[in-house]
Amino acid sequence: MRILTGVLILVAGACAQPVRPPEAAPNLPAQAIGRDDLIAVSVYGSPELSRTVRVDTDGFIRLPMVQQNIKAEGLHPGELEARIAAALRQEQILVEPFVTVIIAEYHSRPVSVMGAVKMPLVFQAEAPTTLLEALARAQGLRDDAGPEILVSQSETGPDGQPRPLVRRINIRELIDAANPALNVKLTGGEEIRVPEASKIFVVGNVKKPGAFPVPDSNGTTVLKLLAVAEGLLPYSANDAYIFRRNASGATDEIPVQLTKILQRKAADVTLTANDILYVPDSKGRRLGFAAIEKILLFGSTVGATALIYAR
Repeated sequence: MRILTGVLILVAGACAQPVRPPEAAPNLPAQAIGRDDLIAVSVYGSPELSRTVRVDTDGFIRLPMVQQNIKAEGLHPGELEARIAAALRQEQILVEPFVTVIIAEYHSRPVSVMGAVKMPLVFQAEAPTTLLEALARAQGLRDDAGPEILVSQSETGPDGQPRPLVRRINIRELIDAANPALNVKLTGGEEIRVPEASKIFVVGNVKKPGAFPVPDSNGTTVLKLLAVAEGLLPYSANDAYIFRRNASGATDEIPVQLTKILQRKAADVTLTANDILYVPDSKGRRLGFAAIEKILLFGSTVGATALIYAR
């Protein structure tokens, strides 16, 4: 049975007039409808047509009593309202339908934030957001975050088809310099990856050996690395060594005039990612100091014995 819009009120031979729904503001959210989104469709005066439906994998929705599938993907709710109303009129289900569409849940616009952030997460971009807002949702960067952020997006190619695009965002330029051009606009479908910083290793005669992150792409220096390693232990050798893997995969051994650098008689040496700084122990200095200690200990013992004997 066909359903006519509104309730016809008959008054003593007067012509029937349809009851019109109240005026509504345009339904224009910022994001278009996508696949797997959950939308609420309301048809004024027709509760049997009003329901919540999910957009299928082909981008269509189905409504009861409507034979045709209705394309929803890529439309804003106001545009889908007009399309549903046209289908109801075309199939003579309603004469003058009034349709309201609301996006109940977005599922087609995920933004994932992963890597060296405090709380990796995936959220739906219900409205256009920015890279800094996405990082704030992830509670910020960890201390071992690298110098760049990788943002994977898609752009329309010359053939009109989407193609992947990866943008490299310098963290210092984004946050410290507050460059607005780097605060990328996100509309859904993006992946934000924050790689961990590369590390430089220090071993040997230092107070705190270990692996330390490289603060930026320019690397660090021997003096800076010794500072984070809390300095040298006693009896360190005059020369240290940098072990660095070359392009062929072999390891080069690079001598460093450590004592002269500390005395400002030689230039500081730059270290790059994955370098190993080895500070050897000076066995000769250690043996010499041990001998002096023994002499001093022997002398004090002899002196004490002589004093006791004299008494």
